[in-house]
Amino acid sequence: MKYALIGCGRISPNHIAAAKANGLEFVALCDKEPLHMRDKILKFELGHIHTYTDYREMLEKEEPELVAIATESGEHAAIALDCIDAGCNLIIEKPIALSLEDADEIIRRAREKGVKVCANHQNRFNKSIQKIRDAVDKNRFGRMFYGTAHIRWCRDWEYYSRADWRGTWAQDGGALMNQCIHNIDLLRWMMGDEIDTVMGMTDKLNHPYIEAEDFGIALIKFKNGGYGILEGTTDIYPKNLEETLYLFGEKGTVKAGGTSVNKIEEWRFSDQLDDPEEVIRTFNENPPNVYGFGHTPLYADMIDAIKNNRDPYVTAEDGRRALELVLAVYKSAAEGMPVKLPMEKCSTMDFAGRFGERKVMK
Repeated sequence: MKYALIGCGRISPNHIAAAKANGLEFVALCDKEPLHMRDKILKFELGHIHTYTDYREMLEKEEPELVAIATESGEHAAIALDCIDAGCNLIIEKPIALSLEDADEIIRRAREKGVKVCANHQNRFNKSIQKIRDAVDKNRFGRMFYGTAHIRWCRDWEYYSRADWRGTWAQDGGALMNQCIHNIDLLRWMMGDEIDTVMGMTDKLNHPYIEAEDFGIALIKFKNGGYGILEGTTDIYPKNLEETLYLFGEKGTVKAGGTSVNKIEEWRFSDQLDDPEEVIRTFNENPPNVYGFGHTPLYADMIDAIKNNRDPYVTAEDGRRALELVLAVYKSAAEGMPVKLPMEKCSTMDFAGRFGERKVMK
């Protein structure tokens, strides 16, 4: 299967490694900066792979069957729509888009063209998360009371200074949209997906050189009667502290933690179907970074979905749901009022200027 990657920045090594591990025919890299491509070619020994600075030229000349989009977030939608029109199946890095309208158009046009689109929420493939999801699917929790997602990370001036698009409303959003959306996706997925109301607060506490928030909290009421609590920030000193997911049900309590919710740290169920200590020992991965190990199985699933004409495990609709929840928090915070879901229209650009201009740092 012919594969190409658009965007060779911070997350691209995970995509390249996953593509190689799954035996894809890696035909091309595309990036605006040739140096970024040369670096990846050398690091991953990609040989005489074709390189492009214009993705449209790449699509025309290479005709890839599967394309991964790993550019700045604000470009995801436009590139995705061009790829779909060219007949390419897609893996789109999170978030799938920065507006609900763009996400809906990706979904609509993919259906029209008969191509598969996977939202790159790779943490769904964590062994710990798969174990928890199996318990949810088997109703081991009974009635789900509430879940909480905590993302307590650090992003400093060095991180933001490496790319001007980071922290901007037009190309990124803030901590919730960029750093926290994976756990936000997991919270919504585990708690039943359908949301009634969101009440949020956001602020910019410690990053004057970005436009968007570095701190956000929210209360979520799900339509099944359960509740969610969200806390996300990039203000933690001096380094990443934790990413945790708690689920509290009538008959079960679970906590996943570690670098990227790769470790089950609490496992208690009234049915006593498994030994809690054994579960905690077994589901205890330690990834080298916050991206975890999920890209390789996500790619494997997407390849199988294309070959067998089925939906991928993580669909474009799943990507839209995660995006919608972040935008609902933004909207509630900006208006000081609860927001009802579903939402039809909303974009990060609706909140441009909310925290004033970003301070230029040297």
